[in-house]
Amino acid sequence: MIALAGVLGVPLAAAALLAALPGYRLSARINGVASFIAFVAALLLFWRRPAVGPFMLVDDLNVVFIMLSTFIGFTTSVFSASYIGHELATGRLTAVYLRFYHAMFQVMMFGMNLALVSNNIGLMWVAVELATLSTVMMVGLYRTHEALEAAWKYFILGSVGIALALFGTILVYLAARPAMGGGLPGMAWTALLAHARDFDPALLDIAFVFLLIGYGTKIGLAPMHAWLPDAHAEGPTPISAVLSGLLLNVALYALLRFKMLLAACPGSIAPGPLMIVLGLISLLFASVMLYRRRDIKRMFAYSSIEHMGIIVFAFGMAGPLGNFAGLLQMVMHSLTKSAIFFSVGHVAQVKGTQRIADIGGLTESHPVLGWSLIAGVAAITGLPPFGVFTSEFLVVSSTFARTPLLAGLLACGLLLALGALLMRVSSVAFGVVRGPVAPVEASYLPIFAHLALVLIAGVYLPWPLVAWFQHVAVLLG
Repeated sequence: MIALAGVLGVPLAAAALLAALPGYRLSARINGVASFIAFVAALLLFWRRPAVGPFMLVDDLNVVFIMLSTFIGFTTSVFSASYIGHELATGRLTAVYLRFYHAMFQVMMFGMNLALVSNNIGLMWVAVELATLSTVMMVGLYRTHEALEAAWKYFILGSVGIALALFGTILVYLAARPAMGGGLPGMAWTALLAHARDFDPALLDIAFVFLLIGYGTKIGLAPMHAWLPDAHAEGPTPISAVLSGLLLNVALYALLRFKMLLAACPGSIAPGPLMIVLGLISLLFASVMLYRRRDIKRMFAYSSIEHMGIIVFAFGMAGPLGNFAGLLQMVMHSLTKSAIFFSVGHVAQVKGTQRIADIGGLTESHPVLGWSLIAGVAAITGLPPFGVFTSEFLVVSSTFARTPLLAGLLACGLLLALGALLMRVSSVAFGVVRGPVAPVEASYLPIFAHLALVLIAGVYLPWPLVAWFQHVAVLLG
C-alpha cells in the first residue's frame, strides 16, 4: 500500500505544493524529486503489491505501464529543468506560467498513474480525461496564436474521442448488468473479466467499436490523429516527450483491457481484425506523410503515429508472439522517442527554429546533440543493434508466418519511414552548418540513459524480463 500511495499520492501532493510556489528553481527541483519518488514507489510494486480492491488493481500487465510511465516522467522532469530554464531566460515563458507548468506536470502524472492502477472502468475513464486536460493546458503554454489553436484542436478532438470512449464504457456496463447486476461490482475489471462469458456479445461488440475509435483518438491512430502533430509542434518539448512516451500508452492500456473482455466472451467478434486495419492504415499513412514535413517536431509526431500503428497492429495479430512483440515495441518506442524529443528540444533552442531547412551541420556545430539525434533516429527506424530492431523483427516475422500479404504491407511501411527519417535527419546532422553555433546548456543524462537502455535491449534481453513479458502476452490472449 505504501508503494501505491507513492505512485498516486506524491504527484497529487506535489501538484498542490507547486501551484503555490512562485520560484522556478525550487519548483523544478521539487518536480524532479516528486517524479523520482514516484518512480522508486513503482519499483516497489515488483515486490509488494496491494490487495485487489473495488477501485485499485496492480497486476503483471499494468506494472509494465506503471514502471515505464514513472521512469519517463522522472527523466522528463530532469530534462525539463534545463529546457524550461532556457525558455525563462530567453523570455519565451514567464514565472506565472512556469508555476502553472510544474503543477500541471504532476497533475498529468497523477492522472496517468491513476488510469493505470484503476480497477474500475468509470474511474479509469475519469483519470484518462484528467491526464488529457492537463496536457491540453500545457500545449497552449506559450500563449501564441499557433499554440492556442493547437491546444483547442487537441481539446476538441480529444473531447470527441473521450465522449465516444465514455459511451463505449457505458455499453460495457450494460452488457455486464444482466450477469452481474448494477453498482460498483459491475464496473470492476477483475469481476468483469471473470464473468465476461455471460455478457451480451452483441452489446459488447458495439461497445468495442466505440472504445476503439474513442481511445484510438487518444492513441493517435489515423484518421483520428489530427490533434497530435499540432500538439507536438506548438507545445513545450517536455510535453512532446510525455505525449509520445506516456499518454498514448495510457490510452493503449485502456484499449487492451477491453480487448481482454472481448477475448473472454465466446460470442463476441474478434477485436484483432479491427485493430490490424487501423494499425496498418496509421503506419502507411504516417510513413508517407513523413516525406512532406518541414517542422522537425511535427515530423517526429508523425513518427509516433507510425509506431503506435505498429503497436496496435501487433496486439491485433495477438497470440503469444504478437503480444510479446507489441509490448516490446511499446517500451522501446517510448524510451527512444522521448530521447529524440529531448535532443530535438535542445536543438530547437540553440538554433532558434524548428524548421528543418534552417538547421544543418549539427554534428559539427554541436557534436553531442547531433550524434545523439542520429543515434535516436537509427534506433527509432529499427536499425540494429537497437531494441526497436528486435521488436519490429518479431512483429514482421510473426505476421509473415500467418499472413504474408500483411507482412509485406507492414515491411513497405517500415521501409518508407526509414527512408524519410534518414533523408531528413541527414540534412540536419551533416552538411553546411546553418543557424547559430552558440553553446547550449543541455541535459544529456536523460538522452544517454534512454538510448543506453534501448541499445542494451537490442543486444541482450535479461531472461526475467523475457519471462515477464511472455506471461503478460499470454494474459492478453
